[in-house]
Amino acid sequence: MLQNGIYFLWLLLLFGLSNSGELKDPHPELSDQELFWGADQYDFAIMLRAGDLQCFWHFAHYGERFYLHFMVQLVTGVAIDRHLSVIVNAPSGLIVGKAEDASGQIGFSVEETGFYQMCFSNFHNRFGSMQVFLNFGVYYEGQENIEKQKEEEKKKKEEDMKQINSTLSFIGESSVRLQKFVFHMWRHYNYERMRRGADFYLLQSNSTYVNSWSAVQSLVIITAGFLQLRFLKRLFNRKPAEGDKPSC
Repeated sequence: MLQNGIYFLWLLLLFGLSNSGELKDPHPELSDQELFWGADQYDFAIMLRAGDLQCFWHFAHYGERFYLHFMVQLVTGVAIDRHLSVIVNAPSGLIVGKAEDASGQIGFSVEETGFYQMCFSNFHNRFGSMQVFLNFGVYYEGQENIEKQKEEEKKKKEEDMKQINSTLSFIGESSVRLQKFVFHMWRHYNYERMRRGADFYLLQSNSTYVNSWSAVQSLVIITAGFLQLRFLKRLFNRKPAEGDKPSC
């Protein structure tokens, strides 16, 4: 009995070791196209130091739309230059978008499938940093046509349920259009949020500037008044000579 139990345990260990190992492909049934496919977008802020260069990568498919919005929200340092250098490179290394401004938009149709590189440079400021808000991503307008073709094929195969399928097709097309409108509304909302952030930092900088100069001017006025009063007092405060009677 003990020998049979040891033999059974040895078989379990052998089976477990043969099936163990590193999982190299977590999704073997999906191709690279299907694995990276998705209408994703990102929005965040970065801090570029003096002369700094930062790059980001985003995956896009052929025939779809790529967009990038950027805006300089805050500039600190000695040399205050709000210009930002932006370059977008295709997977092959070609430049597909370029901008030299404090805010702007870059959009184009994707001609190559792969990772697109976005580089942001602050070489205009050698002694100052800047905060930049980014909003980029891809959206797939071609997916709507694919879904329409699938719906048409489904209608031909299911003639008996034509009314139900037409209703479902109408609901599907309406939901796709609604999703598209919501997505573009979200893009415009993010752009307005970038502008609001830039206006907030500008108001904060102007408030600090006005308060500092008001304090300095107040100190200058008080000092000038004190010196004038002391000077006038010394003019009327003369010492009497010997033998002179004190004046009334």
